[in-house]
Amino acid sequence: MTGVPASAAGGSSSARNAKSVPGAVGVPGAMGATGAVDSSAAPGSSGSAAESGISGAHVDSLDSGDQGGAKAVRGGKLGAAAVNQASLWNIANILTMIRLLLVPGFVALMLADGGYDPAWRSLAWAAFAVAMITDIFDGHLARTYDLVTDFGKIADPIADKAIMGAALICLSALGDLPWWVTGVILGRELGITLLRFVVIRYGVIPASRGGKLKTLTQGVAVGMYVLALTGPLATLRFWVMAAAVVLTVVTGFDYVRQAIVLRNQGIAEREAASVEAER
Repeated sequence: MTGVPASAAGGSSSARNAKSVPGAVGVPGAMGATGAVDSSAAPGSSGSAAESGISGAHVDSLDSGDQGGAKAVRGGKLGAAAVNQASLWNIANILTMIRLLLVPGFVALMLADGGYDPAWRSLAWAAFAVAMITDIFDGHLARTYDLVTDFGKIADPIADKAIMGAALICLSALGDLPWWVTGVILGRELGITLLRFVVIRYGVIPASRGGKLKTLTQGVAVGMYVLALTGPLATLRFWVMAAAVVLTVVTGFDYVRQAIVLRNQGIAEREAASVEAER
């Protein structure tokens, strides 16, 4: 094309380049028009947009896109916060709360009328059974539907130990169960819980099959002792409790072994990472 000044052609090409470079609004256009960077041509200013040949509609679309992105981010954060707040009242946590509320109710039923009335003991067994069932379902629901919360992580083990501890202490106080059995079971449960917290910096000790079998056996044995059983069933519950005590001790030692291995692995990994960082 004849008669077109070189500066104008440069300005036109610069404008096209400005459009093709993301975020480069105004600066290339100012250089194309004058051959030098104009100090007033700050990115995003209306004057630089005019000099670069970018239409007002394009600038508006960029601004609206940025604003829309900012709104989306803010909305996302607010939405996530709302979900987190609502998740406290999910079904898994509600079941855990029910189990916690059942503890004082169970104790009251267990000790009602001296603690030896078969009718009250049957109601206490029902409360204990509901607590054990909710213990199974709340963990399953939390893992399956991603309902794990900080509250659940803390409240769930507390509820488990509370209902089991309350039952064992009541049975021993009434003379139905030797105190040493209660001491072994509760000592193991509290000890392993503390051990998990000690080694949590190195990793999490997973629940083993033996541990799950121990929990099931304990629940069945304690439930049988809560009921006022006589005859062959009373003899059977003795052997079920004996199996529960054995599993309690064996799995306790296994968890200690896992904790030692996990700690040693964690220390070795940290030392290796430290040596690698020094190189």
